[in-house]
Amino acid sequence: PRSPIATKPFHCLPAALPWHAVVVLMAEAAAEEVAGEDIFYVCKKTLETVQEKLKKSETIAEEDVKELTFPENLEDSEIMVPVDMRGVGEDFDDVEQMVEKLGPEGTAKAFVKAAEYFDANKDGEKEEDRPKPMTAAEWRQVLEEDDMLEGEEEDLLEGEEEELVDEDGEEEAEEPPSKKAKTD
Repeated sequence: PRSPIATKPFHCLPAALPWHAVVVLMAEAAAEEVAGEDIFYVCKKTLETVQEKLKKSETIAEEDVKELTFPENLEDSEIMVPVDMRGVGEDFDDVEQMVEKLGPEGTAKAFVKAAEYFDANKDGEKEEDRPKPMTAAEWRQVLEEDDMLEGEEEDLLEGEEEELVDEDGEEEAEEPPSKKAKTD
């Protein structure tokens, strides 16, 4: 997953961002564009249950969506499968936003579409290069590592912003060099 900073246009990034951080963010953005995927992992067993409920026009509860998308309460050995969120056709910040906008049933349908999109492999990726299923324990580990990386990026940005603030807590403005008076 790409850093939240990398999703911003580069002209919106803090001016004090060090050049090497900009290079890293640009590389992340380029890699994302090349890969194109927007991968999320869901519980395989719950995805299959949700698909069956949808086929039978049964009610999808918010609890079904939570079980599908949040690995915290799953057994370590439960299988998580990749889905490509581009199949949803709309961008969302997180699952909560999806549920708020689409409701539990709409969210479940969106994840089924994302699974179908992933399975269709519209980018024609080689099978060995595609994201693989993993256990819930492995997925939780990935999420923890992502959280740690995001925290480090935020610390880096906050440290750079602090350099722009003087002792009085006011931001120092870059002043243009003084012009010398013309002497003729």
